[in-house]
Amino acid sequence: MSIARVLAVDDRRENLLALQAILEGLPIEIESVTSGEDALKRLLTGDYAVILLDAHMPGMDGFETAGHVKQRERTRHIPILFLTAVDYDPHLAFRGYQAGAVDYITKPFDPWVLRSKVAVFVDLWSMHTELALRAAEVGRLRRAVDDAVALLDGAGRDRTPDPAAARARLDAVRDAP
Repeated sequence: MSIARVLAVDDRRENLLALQAILEGLPIEIESVTSGEDALKRLLTGDYAVILLDAHMPGMDGFETAGHVKQRERTRHIPILFLTAVDYDPHLAFRGYQAGAVDYITKPFDPWVLRSKVAVFVDLWSMHTELALRAAEVGRLRRAVDDAVALLDGAGRDRTPDPAAARARLDAVRDAP
């Protein structure tokens, strides 16, 4: 299974460095960008377990960025944790949740709390990834069984059953990675 990736988005590099230090030791790869535009570009090709998104950035702010993330079919399921240096404002928090955030955290925040939240989303991503792999495997096995049954059923129509061919189909699936 691949390693979970976290996308950190903040216009201040020192905040990105602080996030990397807080998350050090978790089984993740952190990708840092300094704008909403850069985040959206990364999301075109990359898969992420969670997005840590600064709410207030020049240009495209976090709220607008989150809106674009949640509009795309490919990325709408990625959890977004908003991080902001602005004192808690219920209207801004509500705006963050409306934009699709799963949490809205104001600075200064407890680094252990952030670390725990990221770890939960990484665990969920890992379980989802494993489940998707298992579902694909079940689909492959189902098709192989259907093929084998079709080979055996085809015998009733002017042919003799070919159990060896059915067995070979099933063995090929069983031995596949």
